[in-house]
Amino acid sequence: MSVLLEVSDLAKHYPVKKGIIRQKQVGAVRAVDGVSFSLRRGETLALVGESGCGKSTTARLVLRLIEPSAGSIRFDGQDVTGLDDGGMRGLRRRMQIVFQDPYASLNPRLTVGDAIAEPMVVHGIGNDASRRAKVQELLALVGLRPFHADRYPHEFSGGQRQRIGIARALAVEPDLVVCDEPVSALDVSIQAQVVNLMKDLQARLGLSYLFIAHDLAVVKHMADRIAVMYLGAMMEVGGKGELFARPRHPYTRALLSAIPHPDPSRRGSVTPLGGDVPSPMAVPPGCRFHTRCPYAQERCRSEVPRMREIAPGQQVACHFSETLPDVPAAQSNGLTAIAAHRLALYDAARHKVG
Repeated sequence: MSVLLEVSDLAKHYPVKKGIIRQKQVGAVRAVDGVSFSLRRGETLALVGESGCGKSTTARLVLRLIEPSAGSIRFDGQDVTGLDDGGMRGLRRRMQIVFQDPYASLNPRLTVGDAIAEPMVVHGIGNDASRRAKVQELLALVGLRPFHADRYPHEFSGGQRQRIGIARALAVEPDLVVCDEPVSALDVSIQAQVVNLMKDLQARLGLSYLFIAHDLAVVKHMADRIAVMYLGAMMEVGGKGELFARPRHPYTRALLSAIPHPDPSRRGSVTPLGGDVPSPMAVPPGCRFHTRCPYAQERCRSEVPRMREIAPGQQVACHFSETLPDVPAAQSNGLTAIAAHRLALYDAARHKVG
């Protein structure tokens, strides 16, 4: 598959200023700090990590909803980093987003039909009659009825509103859809419906997803590859099978070991993480994870580990990834019983809808 999106050394630093009349910069919040990754056509790349690690900021940088401080973004071979508003307008038709909160992302004064048609109006696609027909087609595509076009967002459930958000993102027939925690606000059973809908639409329309999530069961179901972020930087990138089966970075291991288990006696060992996440205004020297890493050595405190390939398709930013002890057997399958149950629920929902 050809590369659709390529991000190199992407950074976003927010200046911190002091003073009222004569302000001066006293620091910077390094929200995203030198992130690099690629996304192929028809692929789903998941960004995972703790809250505040820079996932959503990275997504908005990719879409140029906020301007990067450094780095480059290439979409379908074109460098979009320096494009002006006019240049970006044409590209935005090919790059859409599904937001986390399906209610806040919909205008309460617009009917569902008008909200879905709005991107087509902005980009000058079709006329009134063709747009109405397209709205009906999109509503059917996401499992809603034609009469829903005349209703308002407050008349729908959370899952239905997220379906409307997906329909609106697909209205302009994009190549890339950024999904920013699209199911985190939904009940588990509704999550299953929305996640399966997104996978079906990807297979049918050839979409590429940049998928942001906290729930590793959702990630296991959706992603082809996974990128693990910590404090604004990439820690590990790899195929989901290898990453869940054999995580190479201590932070990835900590994330996987933190998945809850319904039976504590069968949980297995949890990778201990000491301390708190450092401030993005004061990123630790060397490896930024060394202040919480149980395997940190003196080299970690002074030398920044470079992202390197240690297995085909798997990259890690750790000096000692090859010498870390094996993952405990209880964690070796990547997901514990709750996560496995969630996957079974998603599969059951798929078969029921089918």
